Amino acid sequence: MLNIACGDTSNDIIYYSLHNFCQKNIAVRVPTSDIQHKFKMATSKKENSQGKISTKYKIFLGLFAGLSVFVIATSYYIYQMAYTPSVLTQKGAKEQVLYIPKGMSYDVLAKKLRTDGTIQHPVAFGVFSKWLNYVDNVKAGRYILTPKMNTIDFVRLLRSGNQAPVNVVFNQNLRFLPDLAGKITRNLEIDSTQFITYLQDENTAKEFGFDKDNFISMFLPNTYEMYWTASKEEVVERLKKEYDKFWTAERKELAKAQNLSQKEVAILASIVDAETRFADEKPRVAGVYLNRLKKNMLLQADPTLVFAHNDFTIKRVLNRHKEIESPFNTYKYVGLPPSPIRLPSIAGLNAVLKPENHEYIFFCAKEDLSGYHAFAKTNAEHEANARRYHRALNARGIK
Repeated sequence: MLNIACGDTSNDIIYYSLHNFCQKNIAVRVPTSDIQHKFKMATSKKENSQGKISTKYKIFLGLFAGLSVFVIATSYYIYQMAYTPSVLTQKGAKEQVLYIPKGMSYDVLAKKLRTDGTIQHPVAFGVFSKWLNYVDNVKAGRYILTPKMNTIDFVRLLRSGNQAPVNVVFNQNLRFLPDLAGKITRNLEIDSTQFITYLQDENTAKEFGFDKDNFISMFLPNTYEMYWTASKEEVVERLKKEYDKFWTAERKELAKAQNLSQKEVAILASIVDAETRFADEKPRVAGVYLNRLKKNMLLQADPTLVFAHNDFTIKRVLNRHKEIESPFNTYKYVGLPPSPIRLPSIAGLNAVLKPENHEYIFFCAKEDLSGYHAFAKTNAEHEANARRYHRALNARGIK
């Protein structure tokens, strides 16, 4: 390397030559250490840039993995809440009925379910009740809960209002509307006192085409499926439909053939039912009373006297019972009493509509006390049958 500095002015020629040399060769005369330093700086910058990218990528991967774990865990938890059995999970739990009265709020219902142990996961019930919009749509009803039912199915059931029906059962052994009301409301939400008031209201009877005294004949003894939440109006309307369904055109013609109205058929059927509990004997008993009506004879039906006395403990009608002053005393007044003496059964109604064709005009209980009757065409035959029956009663000390 030359030690002569560029730009020396001691000699013009030498200065010019060196100046030109410096201008042409200065690039090649840059120290090697400078080049290495610059290369290291460039390399360092590249490595720092790659390091920053790698760190950001790692952070992204970490966040993604964490979010994935959170989503999976949350989904699993929601699935567990929704589909894991949470209703009636106790060991040996059986099908259970849940009653939700009209007007019950969601908060009251949720507290009830939590308190009585019906649900295992109250939080899950609350979550899905909100998601499925049940909180503001509580529906009254009677719901059947099955063991191991999951939360989402439970909420959907309640949200749907798909309640299970109940059986409303009443038979012909009822004499008055209050008795009937008690039987009908036994499995319903309706208050029995309010239902009695409704049935005894004369306007209610008129609304359905009856008078107050004969309204009871509209209710045909049977088993009916109804909803627990049915209103008093809905119940009576349903039973009126069953009454109309019974009275087909054919049955109406049969009533006319007996010269009876539908209400009169019901009155006579109630007497037939009171006389015998045997379906196979009802048409024969009905035939006796129809024969007496045609002959304009007194019916002389003992059950009407018991009803007139309003003493249903009477087991043996005596002459003193026949003296009562009452339109139900068929020993005094010709024809049918003013209203049924009990609910007429379907078997009793059919017996009056299709009676046995015979000439009997008397009957009394058989002396074997089986509940069946001995029939007679003449009074003499009847008296003989009656004496045998009375001896049987006396022998057993029945008064």
